[in-house]
Amino acid sequence: MADTLYDTDLIVIGGGPAGCAAARMAASVGMRSILVEPDRLCRNLYRIPALNNVLGGYTSGPELADSILAELKSTGLCRLELGRRVTDLRVDEVRVTITVDTGARLTAPYTVVATGVGPLQPHDVAWISAPSGLTLPPLWQAEADDAEGRSLLVLGGDRPIGTFLRAHPTTGTRLLVAYPAADEYKIEEIREDPRITLLPAEHLSLSATEGTAVSAEAVSQDGARQTITADAAYLSIGNAPTAPSGDLVRGVDGYCPPTDQHPRVIVAGDLRSARFQRIMTALGSGSEAALHAYYAARELTKG
Repeated sequence: MADTLYDTDLIVIGGGPAGCAAARMAASVGMRSILVEPDRLCRNLYRIPALNNVLGGYTSGPELADSILAELKSTGLCRLELGRRVTDLRVDEVRVTITVDTGARLTAPYTVVATGVGPLQPHDVAWISAPSGLTLPPLWQAEADDAEGRSLLVLGGDRPIGTFLRAHPTTGTRLLVAYPAADEYKIEEIREDPRITLLPAEHLSLSATEGTAVSAEAVSQDGARQTITADAAYLSIGNAPTAPSGDLVRGVDGYCPPTDQHPRVIVAGDLRSARFQRIMTALGSGSEAALHAYYAARELTKG
């Protein structure tokens, strides 16, 4: 497909499950692709210790990631550009042009943007007050050995809490989960776990940490105040989209709805919406995105 107008048939931005699936599907229909990823392929999958919602019998993120990488690295039509970050994306009626952090530019008729999301920090949400500049690690970065026998303050009730507990069924870690009313539905799967102490909070004020210890004051919906102390604090308050600058249309929530984009820009994976942040949906949407480019390039319709 590629000719002198382009460097390749398809540029894939992002090397997570959606981006890898897009590159693999593109190759299966004879399309050349360049996949650009600033880190390692499937980086976040390697940090998920337990899986229970993907096909293929995979029970851990690393197991699934290894399988994806083995397939992609054996795909001759995919050129990997690892350690490179896309700093700008421009699109016109003829091509898509991306600029990477080295200043180099790449062109293609279409691009799949699958840069996913990154963890929100305390300053990103209104219900938490924290010292200026404080950043905390997400819960999935907590190592079981380091957490054993300790109490961890977890900010937010997002899904990684359940993943952590399933991955470490015998851990003696105690999780103090402070969460807003909006997260009430998310904590159902962990409510009965004896290692969990639920702390519904209208507002939480996080004090400056001394060493690894942390303290906070939680205000409940009825105005009651409670002081919380823990050995360390971790995040589980959700994620924010991490799209490159340039000609991407963003919604008010920062996500990039696929139907709002230029016809040459196809959004896949978690970047589409907060509603579909699952590995299986990422894999499916990445594959579909590559087929979308394939059929569009031939002026065909799927049917």
